[in-house]
Amino acid sequence: MALTRFERFQTWILRAFTRVIFAFFQLLAHRRSDGSSKLPPITNPLLMVSGTQLAQKIRLREVTSVEVVQAYIDRIQEVNPLINAVVKDRFAAALQEAAQVDKLIDEEEGGEDVLEDRLPLLGVPLSVKESFALQGMPNSSGLVTRRGVISGVDAPSVGLLKRAGAIPLGVTNCSELCMWFESNNRLYGITRNPYDTDRIPGGSSGGEGSILGSGGSVIGIGSDIGGSIRMPAFFNGIFGHKPTPGIVSNDGQFPPSSGLHEDYLGTGPMCRYAEDLLPMLRILAGPNADRLSLSSKVDLRKLRFLSVPHDGGSLLVSPVDKELIQIQRRVVEHLEADLGVKVQELHFPQLKYSYQIWDALMDLPDKDGKPPTPFVEFMSDHGRRVWPLWELAKWVLGLSSHTIAAIGLALVEMVKSSQPHPFYLKQKEELQRQLEEALGTDGVLLYPSHPHIAPKHHHPIFTPFNFAYTGIFNVLGVPVTQCPLGLSQGGLPLGVQVVSGRYLDRLSLATALYLEQAFGGWRDPGSS
Repeated sequence: MALTRFERFQTWILRAFTRVIFAFFQLLAHRRSDGSSKLPPITNPLLMVSGTQLAQKIRLREVTSVEVVQAYIDRIQEVNPLINAVVKDRFAAALQEAAQVDKLIDEEEGGEDVLEDRLPLLGVPLSVKESFALQGMPNSSGLVTRRGVISGVDAPSVGLLKRAGAIPLGVTNCSELCMWFESNNRLYGITRNPYDTDRIPGGSSGGEGSILGSGGSVIGIGSDIGGSIRMPAFFNGIFGHKPTPGIVSNDGQFPPSSGLHEDYLGTGPMCRYAEDLLPMLRILAGPNADRLSLSSKVDLRKLRFLSVPHDGGSLLVSPVDKELIQIQRRVVEHLEADLGVKVQELHFPQLKYSYQIWDALMDLPDKDGKPPTPFVEFMSDHGRRVWPLWELAKWVLGLSSHTIAAIGLALVEMVKSSQPHPFYLKQKEELQRQLEEALGTDGVLLYPSHPHIAPKHHHPIFTPFNFAYTGIFNVLGVPVTQCPLGLSQGGLPLGVQVVSGRYLDRLSLATALYLEQAFGGWRDPGSS
């Protein structure tokens, strides 16, 4: 059943009205920029080594875990005043744990191989998104009324990384309740992009992206229901992976998933070096790792590479920047010249409805018929009920404890229909069928990470639907790896999404390793 002209016009008017309202009240905020500040370059060589290699050096006693942890603490203290990424540290505890690691290695009689098998990340520093439970650390997700909430246990995914030997340094900022792609909230403030502090680091895992991109962390963990791993990874020039759904536990996060959100939410690794993606995913997957056959070798020359340059022209989403179109074309040319493959360019007409499809699927109830928890209920956590219109009036006067993005989402929730239009559900089913057919068991697809290179602060208010370039793959249920591809003419990170078939994460991860070698991977923002 197709949309009528009136329904299409009504949808367009609603989205346009939302943009105008957001833009109008954004202008009323009178926020100012403090001016872009350049980060100092990295000088400690320990900060230029992957987590996998650091673990090996620690096991071989080439360096102590205390030296590595101290190097990262020093870097965080150097850059965090500029980027506001780490919102609560545990430096003293981390140094104590590092000393225990060094003692363990001195006493170990089984050799380096035994340690590698049992504790593959032994002594390696780790950063954690604040929305994950990390014992002894705050777990507010940027909500002012949760200021005093301290985690008594670890989220399962965090616990797996710790049991693999990783040492958490602290927790990082996110957008309020993790539902916006700028990491800003009234509890911790705004996080900045290390390549240009006047620009956003993305969200909701923006603190992770920022501290990793700045060289203040080497491995981290994020969550992704609309691109919350991949957008920060893109904007901050690092790697991020949204796994196949159902492989990595999403438990221990706030807000918890509800409705069908568990099917679309992904917990996954974020890191500066591609070689850390696969071992981190293996750890995070726990007993589910065997379902991904991560030990199987991937021959890139035997893969079929596909490229989709844009969404086909959505009315709600910005056109893709020319530099992003060009860098994806360069990837295609490099693959063809170096691997001897033929990259097929595809166009899926349903992609122009990516936002509408994502939005429709977010409203569906779970298998027991229970609808997702309204966003406004999460805003009311640990406090009185939130009334969006009243919060909007308070915000205009500078009195609200919520961001305009959160208030805007609550307002949209008030006026939108609770019944998703069958047209968009049909478009999703057709897109799913075509994508699965195109990928098969040996296909890898390239797709832009976002229409724009890292936007300036608060500009997402004017383009609220641009996350559709990442969000569509959440509802399609396929694994995606975000890969950095050098810097733009303005010195900002470029990148591309690499998509593979369900349970074939190893294909996109192998492609990420290849693209890192071909395009240089992460770059030190202080030297850029």
